[in-house]
Amino acid sequence: MADDKTRIDEATGTETTGHSWDGIEELNTPLPRWWLYCFYACIVFAAGYAVWYPAWPGATSGAVGGTLRDNVAVAIQEHAEGQSEWVDKIAAASLEEIRQDDQLLAFATSAGEAAFGVNCSQCHGAGAQGFVGYPNLNDDAWLWGGSLDDIYHTINHGVRNEDSDDTRWSEMPAFGDILEAPEVTDVANHVMALGGLEHDADAAARGAEIYLDNCAACHGEDGGGDPEQGAPRLNDAIWLFGGNYELISSQIKQPAHGVMPAWGLRLDDTTVKALTLYVHGLGGGS
Repeated sequence: MADDKTRIDEATGTETTGHSWDGIEELNTPLPRWWLYCFYACIVFAAGYAVWYPAWPGATSGAVGGTLRDNVAVAIQEHAEGQSEWVDKIAAASLEEIRQDDQLLAFATSAGEAAFGVNCSQCHGAGAQGFVGYPNLNDDAWLWGGSLDDIYHTINHGVRNEDSDDTRWSEMPAFGDILEAPEVTDVANHVMALGGLEHDADAAARGAEIYLDNCAACHGEDGGGDPEQGAPRLNDAIWLFGGNYELISSQIKQPAHGVMPAWGLRLDDTTVKALTLYVHGLGGGS
C-alpha cells in the first residue's frame, strides 16, 4: 500500500519515496552521475544529429544537404552513365555479333545474370535448375528451340500469354476425353518405354499403335519432340511434369500447360538480349 510520508532509511541512509508494499519500502536512490552525464550527452548528440543529417524523411534534408535516397539515386545515375557505352553497343549489335565479341559477351552475360535473378529466378530457380512445370535451363532440352534467335523470341514474346500476338502457343489435347482408360494406360507405358523408364512391356507394345495414331504427329515417332510446336522430347530422362506412371498418365489425360510472360513488354530490348545470351550460355544452346 502507498504511504505519503518519507523518511531516511536507517540501514542505507537514503531517503524513501514514501511507498511500501508488504512492508518493503522503496528507496529514492539517485541515478549514478556517470549515467546521467551519458544520458544528457545522448540528448545533445540526437539534437545535433537531427540538425546535421536528414532526420525526417521527406521533410528535412539536414545541414549536409540531400538525403540518403538522393545519394543512392546519384550513385545509380553515375553507374548507368559508366555502363552506357556498353549498353549502346549491345543495343546496336545483333545477338551473333555480341557472341563473337568476348568483352561485349562478358558484359552482356553479367547483365543477363542480374536480370535473371530479378525477373526469372522465381520460376526457374536461382541456378536456373527449374522446378516441376518450370523448365531447367541448364540442360540441352529446349521446348521451343535453343538457338539465340529461338531463345530471344521465347523471352521477348513469352509462352501462352494473352499479351503478345507472337507468343509461343501450343496445347496438348486432353486425351482422357479421347481415349479409353485402358488405352491411356497402354500409351503411358509406351511413353515410359521411350524414356527408358521401368514399364509394363505388354502394355507398352499395345500402346505403340495408339501413340503413332495420336501422339507422333507432335512428339515424333521415336519421341524426339518438335521445337516448332513446343512438343517436348519423350525419349530422354527430362520430365517437365514428372516421370512416373501416375504423373505421365495424368498429363496424358488432362495436360498442364505452362505460361510465361512476354518480357519484351516489361523490359527494354537490351535487357532481353542480355537475358538471351545468359540463358543461351547456361544450356549450351545451338
